[in-house]
Amino acid sequence: MIDFRPAAFFDLDGFAHPELLAPGEPVWNALGKRLVEYLENRDEWKIEVDLHPGVHLLGDRIAIAPGCEIEPGAVIIGPAVLDPGVKVRTGAYIRQNVVLASGSLVGAHSEVKGAILFPDAKAPHQAYVGDSILGRDVNLGAGTICSNVKNVGREVSFRAGGETVHTGLRKFGAILGDGCKTGCNTVLNPGVLMGPDSVTYTNASIRGGFYPAGTLIKVRQTQQTTERRKLRKN
Repeated sequence: MIDFRPAAFFDLDGFAHPELLAPGEPVWNALGKRLVEYLENRDEWKIEVDLHPGVHLLGDRIAIAPGCEIEPGAVIIGPAVLDPGVKVRTGAYIRQNVVLASGSLVGAHSEVKGAILFPDAKAPHQAYVGDSILGRDVNLGAGTICSNVKNVGREVSFRAGGETVHTGLRKFGAILGDGCKTGCNTVLNPGVLMGPDSVTYTNASIRGGFYPAGTLIKVRQTQQTTERRKLRKN
């Protein structure tokens, strides 16, 4: 039987938000309703850094801890929690129900919503992280998309061990275990679960499903070359 508990994907030692991840439940239960309720029940909302005038905060339920760096042009809509040392680059869009653990990074023109980033996880360049969890030291290549909704609008389910696993979530992107890396322009379709230290090649479209720890995922392409025809002169 495949182990979908949080400890199979993440090192939980020192994680500042353990209430999100029940030890005996599937890891995706941290998303959706539980994440929303966790933030609704939070009592302390403080901005503990000096912000550039070009930073846009919308809503009063935003917590920004000491040591965070928020560049001009970033937009943060609460509820959102930024732990110490988080970096948010120009043009980043943090859109409600987001927890960014210490040292994580949301890069230029990246969007994050309904998501949890573990310490030192990075979504650096034009990424979309919707209803997803990125483990420690995860790095998303430029243009990586964590797609979170099926066009047909049904619950997100996936295949694992020859069986269909039902998540109970209509919006569910990806779970990337500690140390996972994606190549540039990777698309993670709804319901992708990658075990720790898994890697995708560039331009890969990954179908929903479980990929064990240490998996290398690549799409084979056929490249052809031919002699360039000379342009006719008029």
